[in-house]
Amino acid sequence: MAEPRSARPEMDLKAHIRGIADFPKPGILFYDISTLLRHGEAWAETVRRMAEMVSARRPEVLAGIESRGFLLAAPLAQALGMGFIMLRKPRKLPGAVLGLSYALEYGEDRIEMQSDAVHKGQRVVLVDDLLATGGTMAAGISLLQQAGAEVVGGAALIELTFLGGRSRIHVPFDALLEYHD
Repeated sequence: MAEPRSARPEMDLKAHIRGIADFPKPGILFYDISTLLRHGEAWAETVRRMAEMVSARRPEVLAGIESRGFLLAAPLAQALGMGFIMLRKPRKLPGAVLGLSYALEYGEDRIEMQSDAVHKGQRVVLVDDLLATGGTMAAGISLLQQAGAEVVGGAALIELTFLGGRSRIHVPFDALLEYHD
């Protein structure tokens, strides 16, 4: 007979995420979630915990940032019974789009969404896999707000707290896991 869920110890999701030194460049420790994604039980538990966390913001739709944000936002939206909006790199979406260019540490990037993806006042939570410096999340929030959405929160699987990205996010923000160094 299976042990009741409440009697089982809580799964350590960090044990399913590996750190890869010097990727994508020397001095960077990359938190690789591919090991989490391929472990069925850990992945299901991640989606369950994130759905619980995100649902507290009472969104009507979830938005995900290309590309790993899609891996989280789409199953979360399905688990919560709501739609999913893609925020993508330039020229990747068909039809009319809205876009926002934003500064990176060394250059500039751009994020776009379909112009009819949200309606005025629609409650949205923006999801990504990781919050580092906060630039991409902040740009995504701004783009959604410019489109008329009420961005009620941002969420990520991982937050690198030592990079201070949360300070650039001007909506409530939740992270399932934190790394402090």
